[in-house]
Amino acid sequence: MNVAIIPARGGSKRIPRKNIKDFCGKQMIAWSIEAALQSGCFDRVIVSTDDKEIAAVALSFGAEVPFFRPAKLADDFTGTIPVVKHAIEWLELNQIIPDLVCCIYATAPFISVDALQNGLSLIQQQKADYVFSVTSYAFPIQRAITVQPNGIVRMFTPEHFQTRSQDLEQAYHDAGQFYWGNRKAWLEEKPVFLSNSYPLVLPRYLVQDIDTQEDWIRAEFMFKAVHNMRAI
Repeated sequence: MNVAIIPARGGSKRIPRKNIKDFCGKQMIAWSIEAALQSGCFDRVIVSTDDKEIAAVALSFGAEVPFFRPAKLADDFTGTIPVVKHAIEWLELNQIIPDLVCCIYATAPFISVDALQNGLSLIQQQKADYVFSVTSYAFPIQRAITVQPNGIVRMFTPEHFQTRSQDLEQAYHDAGQFYWGNRKAWLEEKPVFLSNSYPLVLPRYLVQDIDTQEDWIRAEFMFKAVHNMRAI
């Protein structure tokens, strides 16, 4: 059995009610729920929330909300892995033993059916602990600078000041969309980036963190552009 867990707490601070705010015509969480349901990858699609309004929206789009997340797992400091572990433990208390569990973020409107299906194929082929979405940095991270308290700049890796960009190693970052994991890895709370993990690389135009209002505006522009391109 494969299960999708979509964490969606009600206490978003930087963008209030972010999980159910309208994004390009639908509440944000709807894009994640619909992709999960349409992928055919899951026997159950469950939203883990502490919020009755979020639960109602999730149910209206076809997800399950069989429990409410306890307050101790819905604060500003709880990570994703304990939330997924809690959901698995609830399932097992109800005699449901999942094989693979995919955590899908509620704020991932660019998530696609193809990516979820490809992630499932990869974790099955590799017998991995985790498979998760990544994308490449647009600028070489070896050339990054920091602005110090006195206002001047400092390179993180000054030894690469003269290195040509094409000679620097490509770097990737978490795309913040989904994390396929086997039951054992989630329950043991294995770190996603340090375990037997494999990346599924996405193009940069399908990736956008949405943590600030500026992120939101950029994401809507990108989303509309991608959908217009697909309609041509």
